[in-house]
Amino acid sequence: MDKSSSTPALAGWYVISLRPSGSHAPVRRAASGRGARVLSISTLALRPQPSLPALQVALACPLVVVTSPAAVQFARRQLPLSAAPGQRWLALGAGTAAALERVGVPGAIFPAEGTDSEALLALPELKPPPSAVGLVTAPGGRGLIAETLAQRGAQIHRANVYRRIAVHPSAARLRRLRTLPRESALLVSSTEAFDGLWQRLDETGREALRGRAAVASSPRLAAHLAELGFRMIVLAPGAAPDSLLDALAADVARGRFR
Repeated sequence: MDKSSSTPALAGWYVISLRPSGSHAPVRRAASGRGARVLSISTLALRPQPSLPALQVALACPLVVVTSPAAVQFARRQLPLSAAPGQRWLALGAGTAAALERVGVPGAIFPAEGTDSEALLALPELKPPPSAVGLVTAPGGRGLIAETLAQRGAQIHRANVYRRIAVHPSAARLRRLRTLPRESALLVSSTEAFDGLWQRLDETGREALRGRAAVASSPRLAAHLAELGFRMIVLAPGAAPDSLLDALAADVARGRFR
């Protein structure tokens, strides 16, 4: 076996995970399998939000949209999840669909490409939507889904089953960020999580981050990074850790960051 085939795709690299507190493990597993190390910096934590009456109504709709694996987990804590005969379930991405299958809702439909609101709204099941749509989600974010479906004539029954709260990374963790080698990449799958970090950095810290690779899970996030002056943006097909890291590895293999 030659050296190129035996060397992990991201050997020597660090990736910076901005996942909420307690949810970095999938990134660590994906990074380890590719030879990379992880610096975890959480700017958000997830907390349950009681919503039983709203959730009951949302889950009774002919079509249910679930926006994240976290929404699956927090909804399941309040009610068993199962698909009624003839009911359709839509997920924002493959990760959410897999989370639904694990709790008893197999076959959720999700976009073949992309894991953002625009990709979900392009699904034929929502053009036009049924008269009533249940939306299982969190406050803030994903507002485009409810707004667009309402414009298309659907009545939206929203159940906010969890909420995001801001947490501040430690000064030591932010100092560690500055000392990472050039071969490091920021994984960005949430505007809110990224902005929580960006707001904590001084201009020196921001410029150091701009000089590193940034992997965005959607064109919208890539555009946000470009507006802030990031110069090495990698566009991934989705927010799953494997998708983010495979996109980075492909650009590394092409020699983009030499």
